[in-house]
Amino acid sequence: MSVTPTNSKYGINYLGNKNTTEVHRLANEKPQCQIDEILTAGNAVKFIPDTLEEAHNNGYDNCAYCIGGSRR
Repeated sequence: MSVTPTNSKYGINYLGNKNTTEVHRLANEKPQCQIDEILTAGNAVKFIPDTLEEAHNNGYDNCAYCIGGSRR
């Protein structure tokens, strides 16, 4: 449905990095994900609906650290 910029990781399950087109699962966040840096740089997006499928539908690939199974 949509991808929307965000400046917070709270209240969502999946966070995208619009710069790398990677999606992160916040419930399994790893230090290598660098979520705070993504937010600070202004590259964070959220997906509506907040699902991995929606991220994939918008061209985002799985983060190797928190999701695994790259689709590229």
